[in-house]
Amino acid sequence: MTKARDRLGPRWEWHRLPAPLQLVALALMRRRLRRHNLHDTRPEGGERPRTPSPGRPRRRSYDGSGCDPADADMGRAGTRFDRNAPLALTHPDPPHRLLSPSPREVAERLLTRRALVPAPSLNLLAAAWVQFQTHGWFSHGDNPSAEPFEVPVADGDPWHERPMRVRRTRSDPVPPTEPGAPPTFQNTVTHWWDGSQLYGSSEEVCRSLRTGEDGTMILRDGTLPEESDPALAGIDLTGFNDNYWVGLSLLHTLFAKEHNAICAGLRAVYPSWDDERLFQTARLVNTAVMAKIHTVEWTPALLATPALRTAMNMNWAGLVGPRFRRRHGRIGKGEIVSGILGSPTDHHGAPYSMTEEFVACYRLHPLIRDDYPISSHRDGSPITTEGLLELQGPHTRAAVARHGMSDLLHSFGVTPPGALTLHNHPSALRDLTRVTGERVDVGTLDLLRDRERGVPRYNAFRRMLRKRPVTSFAELTGEPAAAREVEEVYDGDLDRVDTLVGLLAEPKPAGFALPDTAFRVFLLMASRRLKSDPFFTDLYTPEVYSPEGLDWIDRTGLTDVLLRHHPELAPALAAAPSPFAPWRGPS
Repeated sequence: MTKARDRLGPRWEWHRLPAPLQLVALALMRRRLRRHNLHDTRPEGGERPRTPSPGRPRRRSYDGSGCDPADADMGRAGTRFDRNAPLALTHPDPPHRLLSPSPREVAERLLTRRALVPAPSLNLLAAAWVQFQTHGWFSHGDNPSAEPFEVPVADGDPWHERPMRVRRTRSDPVPPTEPGAPPTFQNTVTHWWDGSQLYGSSEEVCRSLRTGEDGTMILRDGTLPEESDPALAGIDLTGFNDNYWVGLSLLHTLFAKEHNAICAGLRAVYPSWDDERLFQTARLVNTAVMAKIHTVEWTPALLATPALRTAMNMNWAGLVGPRFRRRHGRIGKGEIVSGILGSPTDHHGAPYSMTEEFVACYRLHPLIRDDYPISSHRDGSPITTEGLLELQGPHTRAAVARHGMSDLLHSFGVTPPGALTLHNHPSALRDLTRVTGERVDVGTLDLLRDRERGVPRYNAFRRMLRKRPVTSFAELTGEPAAAREVEEVYDGDLDRVDTLVGLLAEPKPAGFALPDTAFRVFLLMASRRLKSDPFFTDLYTPEVYSPEGLDWIDRTGLTDVLLRHHPELAPALAAAPSPFAPWRGPS
């Protein structure tokens, strides 16, 4: 029966089924993904032995270690990315094919934004939010300058050098020991959903962000402190601030305020708690609030169908909902009735980590606009329009000071981002000078990183998910002109189409801002980030979070966070169906 169901799987168009059957199809799909698409890059008894954790934790460690009882290093900062693709499919192409076709040419011809294609069902907070979250999930670290890739640049291309030199991804300091194994890469931040973008992935960084009193984080007049490193002047001091811009500053500041509000609430009930216990409990609560927002608000905003809204709420709280669970406890150990929270931890056969294919699916740069209309939160009147370069890197703090949090949050709330489609990559990121002085084309980087890290190309990516490969460029794009463009760039070879290009070209299910192929990886990994984490499963208890902490999580969404710290935004948020959908603005 199982094999027959797997054979049928690629032919399912689950989103065309009646709504109740869609939920059944999604549950079966997730079960198959858990069985076939979690692969450990570290062989048992291989490069680093697994050592048990010293005991059952009651708080998150600073570096992500100690969560799993059998493997103290699972999810720790500095451990490997694993794979959703079988390891045999993750060898990078040989050098003569790695740059074919030139990723710069692909970016120029297929990614270049001609005019903004907006995503009218979303707002810019949705774009900033996903970057805010991914910075807490994965980073490949700083790349060495030695032996860069030399990317061919066509005649007439405006790039300033020939060839384009692109730094290689930092190699794994502990390379695989098995003969013929594909290359591996390290995650420099913790793999867990633990708010490390806000709190850091080491004790040293975390301590530098805290006041040392009452569990609170440093805020001065409602603003995060500034980086002391002269090379990072103009950027907030926070847990992770690479590729920083106003969108990140808004959310980092907002959730530092939320952390301190949680501390105040806990301190009122538990006046004897010391700084460390207040901080660690508030961190657990704040992180769970962020995970809840991503699960039941951000994801349904991008996948706007009744089935996905129901499925994501079931992931979090089950059919019975959080109030029933809090009053009466869980009903059984399964996920459907009572949700993942408080259920038994389960890694589904592979140690928990982020995966390279998951990283590839989060290359969502078309969400970023090149222009940012700034409007008044009081009456919605336009103030000015700023370019992306004026709002990022060393200009971030000056831009926040210039406009203020309230007007910027309002402006992000009422303005749509770009749509995830071809010809919509932000122009400002196609020639960006980083704070390090490195000049990059992010479109070229997006394509080259997937190839370099052995992410299967688009049709192979579909196959490894048991999704039928496309058989023509017309089927790939669903649009004749786009099909001709893609076919010409890839010289008629469907199997050479990059995963990023295929995902942007792929026709989307009704209501989806994301393609179905990428969604399947999200379906697997969104549940995994909760189900593998003991602080969302076995340790999601009043003893660890406190009863007040669990209550805070249950009654808090993004709108609550926004209004707790910026009540002046209430008129704009009043009629918004979601904080990630366009706000109507003040009347």
